[in-house]
Amino acid sequence: MDGTICGWCQKQAYFTKKARIKIFKAKNEEARVHFIPTLKDGVFVTLCAPLVINKSCGLDIHKRFVIATILSRSGEKQQHRFARDDDGILDLKNLVTSEKCDVVACESTSDFWVPIYEALIDHLPVIVGNARDMKAFTHKKTDKIDSEVIAKLALNKMVQPSRVFPKKHREFRSYVRLRLTLVRKRTDIKNEAHAILSSEMLHLGDVLTDIFGKNGRAILAGISSGKNIDQIIESLSPNVRKKSVQIREILDREISQSAAIRLQICLNLIKHLDEEIEVLEREIFNYAYQKHKREMEILMSVPGIGELGAATLIAEIGDFRDFPTGDKLASWLGIVPNVYQSADKYHNGRITKRGSKVARWILTQIAQAAARKKNSRLKEFFNRKKKTIGYAKAIIALARKIATIIWHLITNDEMYEDETGYQKGEVKKRKIVEADIFSVDERITIISGIIAIMGKKEGEST
Repeated sequence: MDGTICGWCQKQAYFTKKARIKIFKAKNEEARVHFIPTLKDGVFVTLCAPLVINKSCGLDIHKRFVIATILSRSGEKQQHRFARDDDGILDLKNLVTSEKCDVVACESTSDFWVPIYEALIDHLPVIVGNARDMKAFTHKKTDKIDSEVIAKLALNKMVQPSRVFPKKHREFRSYVRLRLTLVRKRTDIKNEAHAILSSEMLHLGDVLTDIFGKNGRAILAGISSGKNIDQIIESLSPNVRKKSVQIREILDREISQSAAIRLQICLNLIKHLDEEIEVLEREIFNYAYQKHKREMEILMSVPGIGELGAATLIAEIGDFRDFPTGDKLASWLGIVPNVYQSADKYHNGRITKRGSKVARWILTQIAQAAARKKNSRLKEFFNRKKKTIGYAKAIIALARKIATIIWHLITNDEMYEDETGYQKGEVKKRKIVEADIFSVDERITIISGIIAIMGKKEGEST
């Protein structure tokens, strides 16, 4: 007997490699029969649902409440409304267990489903389905109809379960996504600072590669604080001082009080965001190197993938071995074309864009970096595709190729090797620093601060 973790309820499923119908054993429960389709090389995907579903519960989950519909084979129907809080979720759990529902199904609506999933998964199978797939079966839009449709689909085993990551991995992924959000906010503020400088005709980009680097920030801080040109130049590095003539020509003009204030605010915000992004990166790399060290090493051996790219891919994809082939992974990421076929007509449309937006974004960034690597097979592939389908489509084609490559490398525990002789330089790894653990009092203080800010915002808007 071999063991695996069930893809739905995260419990241990026991089966033999040749059998297709297995017995699932859970503590304090009757043994449930599960269907486990067999894949090549002894890999199994567990679909942890009873072979016969006699009663199902469909949930339409909202921010404040949940609509639950219980359907049975005999035609009986119940509908209930619960508050989406601790008491409401407890009442929901008591209902589905007392009614002996075989399965509970819901849509992956934001993160609203997470506390409900965590409360129910120890008691019965919970299916979290893709909302777009479920909406295709109904044309009327009310909460009760949505809940009933989900229950019908679950009753007839027509809900394809989404992959639910373990709690720790979901937290890891939330760090990665929050970091991306803050980086984009920082970019917006930098663009605002560029606009302020352009309006004042201070073209620092003519002498500095990055006006938000060390020297650029020194110049901006000097401008906003009213320092004279000599003081600003003295604070710069020796290499930049060589351009003192050009810098004097650019700074030899007065800046308005309004522009100085706005620049100072932008600099303060950028500095604060830098500090918060650094905190997130510490948490991200601590988890990545402690839990997925080998995967990080393999991914960073591929051209175009650095530390952040590797950590982001692991956060968004999770266990690469969940996919039987690299093409299945590419399909899950939404970087394969839509297919339209009728009779003898066959047409490939745009990419599906299903799955994680963040994963597609980082793969596109990686593909653009890989396309610039000299003497690599990936660049040769990109150049060949670019001649026939253009730059943009060639980048997506390269992203798909990289997705299939990294699937093969990780599932076979191999490092990337390029036949053209391309050698990737050593990637500088971050030092792992122990993360700060907030006490209960500190967490309460944080929540109180958020509530105070929200209350202030509501008061200002009235």
